[in-house]
Amino acid sequence: MSSTPANTPQPAVQLVPAGQDVFGEHRGLGISSIAFKVATPDLLILENTFHQPGGPARHLHYAQDEWFYAVEGEFIIEIGQERLTLKAGDSVLAPRNVPHVWASVGSTTGRMLITFLPAGNMEAFFREVTKADAMPPQDPALWRAHGMELIGPPLRLA
Repeated sequence: MSSTPANTPQPAVQLVPAGQDVFGEHRGLGISSIAFKVATPDLLILENTFHQPGGPARHLHYAQDEWFYAVEGEFIIEIGQERLTLKAGDSVLAPRNVPHVWASVGSTTGRMLITFLPAGNMEAFFREVTKADAMPPQDPALWRAHGMELIGPPLRLA
């Protein structure tokens, strides 16, 4: 395990092998795991791998745009009033201050690259919530402390 502080700039050239984290750490979210691929003060890119259906609570970011790129599987995502299905190769941007929620759906592995620009407090948020190896708790104070607003529950899956 690395003791690299949150938002520490990474070397200019650093290979992050498939399935690995830039810090060599493992982060679990119960139904999924995340690996930091790029972690700088300006940019956070993580790979979120789902081994069962589900996703986080509906929320918004005050200072970050969040970009989603489906690598594998299928996802339902709602951004504002729009509801979309993302399949491998699809991407979509959730602008800051717009509520959004998503979930991996189906019976296969779901894998998505998620980018936060700027990184803000997102690395610290994920370091905190993955300690419990469960989806982030629906605690409004926790979300607010990391520059987000908790809006509602996760997507209800049939």
